[in-house]
Amino acid sequence: MVIPWVGIPLGDLLKRFKPTAQAKYVAFTTINRPAEMPGLSYPVLDWPYREGLRIDEAMHPLTLLAVGLYGHELPNQNGAPLRLIVPWKYGFKGLKAIVRIEFVEHEPPTTWNEAASDEYGFYSNVNPDVDHPRWSQKTERRIAGDGFRLIGNRVATLPFNGYADQVASLYAGMDLRKQF
Repeated sequence: MVIPWVGIPLGDLLKRFKPTAQAKYVAFTTINRPAEMPGLSYPVLDWPYREGLRIDEAMHPLTLLAVGLYGHELPNQNGAPLRLIVPWKYGFKGLKAIVRIEFVEHEPPTTWNEAASDEYGFYSNVNPDVDHPRWSQKTERRIAGDGFRLIGNRVATLPFNGYADQVASLYAGMDLRKQF
């Protein structure tokens, strides 16, 4: 689904804080208010939700901090106050309701990687050649622009969600089957 996000490139914000050479990763933490967010009271995951990116991924111009969508302020259900958009990665990397961003030297622990590391790797680049243990990722269904009506049959999933020309160089030399 193509969403017209309103936001700024994350790299523009990060540059203002002048990360040192020791900063290899960016760690993100979401809000944790179980009284307002009933789903957080279920012990499915270790809350608050945490994610991370390598510094070069975070600085890439396609990586956004969204504050709105469709020309309007970002509503709570879509991730207010800040939402991470990394269009070449699987959706769980795009965490919502960010309240803390930190530069860190080592790969930060992430919620899904800690909960099920055999299913959810740190990098999580869209890769049709690496199936999730419980389903194929070789094809996908497109959602129409007029709601959630599915259009047509399944289509081939594109590497890096169709952004390979822009981002594949970030992963040169990596085994994307092992480092998923």
